[in-house]
Amino acid sequence: MSLRIASSPHQHNQKTTRQLMLWVVVAAVPAIAVQSYLFGYGVLVQLVLAISTAWASEALVLMLRDKTILPRLKDHSALVTAVLLAVSIPAYAPWWLVVLGTAFAIIMVKQLYGGLGFNLFNPAMAAYVLLLIAFPVQMTQWLPPTSLQQHALGPMDAVCTVFNQASCQGVPLEQLRLDADGMTMATPLDTARTDLTMGLTLPESFDKPIFQNDLGVGWFWLNLAWLAGGLLLLQQRVIQWRIPVSVLGSLALCSLIAWSINPDTQLSPVFQLFSGATMLAAFFIATDPVSASTTARGRIYYGVLIGVLVFVIRGWGGYPDAFAFAVLLANMTVPLIDYYTRPRTYGHKIPQERP
Repeated sequence: MSLRIASSPHQHNQKTTRQLMLWVVVAAVPAIAVQSYLFGYGVLVQLVLAISTAWASEALVLMLRDKTILPRLKDHSALVTAVLLAVSIPAYAPWWLVVLGTAFAIIMVKQLYGGLGFNLFNPAMAAYVLLLIAFPVQMTQWLPPTSLQQHALGPMDAVCTVFNQASCQGVPLEQLRLDADGMTMATPLDTARTDLTMGLTLPESFDKPIFQNDLGVGWFWLNLAWLAGGLLLLQQRVIQWRIPVSVLGSLALCSLIAWSINPDTQLSPVFQLFSGATMLAAFFIATDPVSASTTARGRIYYGVLIGVLVFVIRGWGGYPDAFAFAVLLANMTVPLIDYYTRPRTYGHKIPQERP
């Protein structure tokens, strides 16, 4: 018999790393379908580009490192990174954006540190932050939900727009971003934040077409779909409950306190939980077994930290969604959290102080 030493992530169940990653992809399928319905076929184009780039980048680095390629590609960790990044960027962002981000995630954030199990940061979120800081205009060009769009885009229009920034009929992306009333659209979080800086109250902002019943049109249903996928991951024991519950609980508590004090300038807990990437990040990103805390108590502290950081950045920072920055900042604290929350060794005796 031989002893096999393997790197993290270590999961205490009967599923292999490949099976765990496949379950993540399967759980994301309903939300991807909803996102494609709400924001167009560009979501699928971005997925194809991201997955192709992830596999090519992973194979290239493995070849340069003189490692076997096919077995490592089959663990599907690169596939998960590509999917998470592709669904995080605007559906009709230029093609080179997702290619650059995915290559950076795989080559620089994952493989440069030694591959799966050695990366310090979540690869998808590190790439997202790079793109957001370097290309803020392209990363914020979200189209209106389908129900508010002036121009319906078919599958070929999606390909044309991603590669040429205009539909097959020549309608430019800037015009496609106009809603049925001729207003340039932004995400609900960005719209609410911008209106507050202009002196409007939230009730006044919620009169805009992007809001319905004080929630963002389309984004509420998208978050419900990610929530359903997250519950599937919990049911299959792919992830544990501590991180998502801590993330959502701390975000809801902070927003409830602030909203109770001043509902005219503070977003409600329901709006915070069902806007932006909240459910995607809580169940699919923050729970990354490599870059998250590894102890039971540590996962709770880690999740609470992310939720509080999201609330602070959304309220006072320059980036409305905030989850990518919150996750990366929490990744930095993982060694410290794990050090102070590691379980006591069985049989360990607390040393007595000498008189």
